Formats: sequence, C-alpha cells, structure tokens
Amino acid sequence: MEAKMNEIYSNCTLCPRSCRTDRNVNPGYCGEGATLHVARASLHMWEEPCISGDSGSGTVFFSGCNLRCVFCQNRAISRGQTGRYIDVQRLTDIFFELEEKGANNINLVTADHYIPAVASAIDRSKSLGLKIPFLFNTSSYITVDSLKMLEGLIDIYLPDFKYKRSEDAARYSNAPDYPDVAAAAINEMVRQHPVCIFDQDTGIIKEGVVIRHLLMPGMLIQAKMIINYLYEKYGDNVYLSLMNQFTPLDELTDFPEINRPVTEAEYKSLVDHAMNLGITNAYVQEGTAAAESFIPEFDCRGV
Repeated sequence: MEAKMNEIYSNCTLCPRSCRTDRNVNPGYCGEGATLHVARASLHMWEEPCISGDSGSGTVFFSGCNLRCVFCQNRAISRGQTGRYIDVQRLTDIFFELEEKGANNINLVTADHYIPAVASAIDRSKSLGLKIPFLFNTSSYITVDSLKMLEGLIDIYLPDFKYKRSEDAARYSNAPDYPDVAAAAINEMVRQHPVCIFDQDTGIIKEGVVIRHLLMPGMLIQAKMIINYLYEKYGDNVYLSLMNQFTPLDELTDFPEINRPVTEAEYKSLVDHAMNLGITNAYVQEGTAAAESFIPEFDCRGV
C-alpha cells in the first residue's frame, strides 16, 4: 500500500489542478507534500444536526487545500501554516480516540489531497473494528477518479457546491472549471450513496449525501441557480444545507464586493426560494450572519 501511495503522489493528479508534482519531494498546488499534515482532531458540535447530534462529530482537519478561496475562514490550515505531520498509523489511532470520546462519525475535513493515505487509514480502521461512519467533508473540487478510490470506505459525503458561474469561481478560487467539476463530483457521490439513511432513534445520518451551499454577499441569484439545479437533479434523495455564515476577513480588501456579511434579507430570500420550490430536506441556520466565532482554533488538539 505504501508503494502505491508513493506512486500516486509522485505525479499527482488527485485534483483537477493536475499539477503532476512529485509530492514525495515538493509540495503540490495544495501546498502539501505526501506526509499527512493535520491541524486538529476533536469533537465538533456545530455541524448539521444530523451530523453533530448531541455527542458531536469527530472532526479531523487536514492542512493544505487545492482550492484556496480568497474568503477561506480556515486560512491558517488551508495555507498549511499550522499542523503536525503524522503517519497512517497515527491517523488510524486518532479515529479510534474520537470514537471512544463518543463521536457520531469521523469527519474528514479537506482531506482531498491525502486520499491514498486517508483511504489506507480508513480501511485499516474498519478492519480493526471501528463502528462509526466515515464522512468526507469536501469543497467538491475533486476528480471522479479520486472519489472512486473512496468507494466502499466513505459512508457520508458532505460536499460544498460553491459556484454555478465560472467567472465567480475564477475570481474567488482561481478555478473557472469549478461548476462542471463540482457537478460531476457530486454526481459520483450520489451514485455511491443514492439515498440518505438515518438512525431512527437518534436522527443521526448513517449514509448519504448532504450538500452545502454558503450564501455569499451579492450572490443570491447564483445561490438560487444552484438550488434549482440540485433539486431538479436529485430531488429529495439528497439533503441541502443552506448556510449564512460567510465571514468577512481583513484579506478581502481587494474584493470589496464580498467584504461584508450576508444580510438577513438575502438569506431569507434564499430560504423562501427553497421552500417555494418544494424542498423539505434541508437545513437552515438561525440568527444573523457569522462572526469570527465560527472559525475553529487550529491548535493541533488531538493530533
């Protein structure tokens, strides 16, 4: 397995950037080499209710990112500025430690660029008797081939659908192909898990796809386009999560059009639109747009 991982990382095409870097030697576009770089592993109470529940989601935050959005609220880890380097065995141990703490699931946050190592750790954990589901928390800027490496290992997909307009994807994420890539990726996730299955007693999701969309300032029309597309494509077979927690950052001075919170009126319009379409399988956020309190502290806890 290690030889196979080294081979994949030696000419990396795990993501649509296809940078073909030898990540055993140098960092790829994601900013990371072949060694797992993890910034935090802990129970997280602020995911969707079907994910966190009362016990929490066992989140593992991986450093580095292949998308690097200008508005990223996890900038400290997406730019690889924090974290510890660990091996597959340590990641496996972390999974069991989170299960022992009562986690409802193992929530792999931005693990796209580590799929070979992560898949190995999941396979090892399942063979050793880990019982809780694995959840893949992703920007959706990922290839179908990479997702197929996770088939049979990931129980729940939690993808973003950030953009439907390529010009916005280019401006804010340097990824004009994002709309097509994300659509293909989510289609593959739904192929692997075509329906959502919940624990009847707790309401915790055991299998399926929950698709997130973060409403951005001034992008209400695009948000409605995304909802229309997803509902027409998948109906009630997937759950949607409509988020209002966009966080203005100091780094957004060059992007003044999005350097503000989402207004209550913008978010209400999006939720009303979803309801008028007939969508019932959706999560919404209460209260006003996000403050910095939504940003986790990446202190290597649990790593």
